[in-house]
Amino acid sequence: MGNVVELKVGLHCEECIKKILKAIKKIEDIETYNVDTELNKVIVTGNVTTEQVIRALQKIKKNAIPWGQEDEATS
Repeated sequence: MGNVVELKVGLHCEECIKKILKAIKKIEDIETYNVDTELNKVIVTGNVTTEQVIRALQKIKKNAIPWGQEDEATS
């Protein structure tokens, strides 16, 4: 098993979720992915880095921050 990347992403509607999943599926070397709509959390495992996943989401105009850093950003 590779890295586990956990990100906070705005998941506003079904269309947003579909776009996010489509963008994640295009990343090479992913093993699994999951979207938690209640927590606004995206989890990707595989031979990927946090930066790769954030860049893929930025291409579809989605802001993402590493999970756990949202507290630091607001304080």
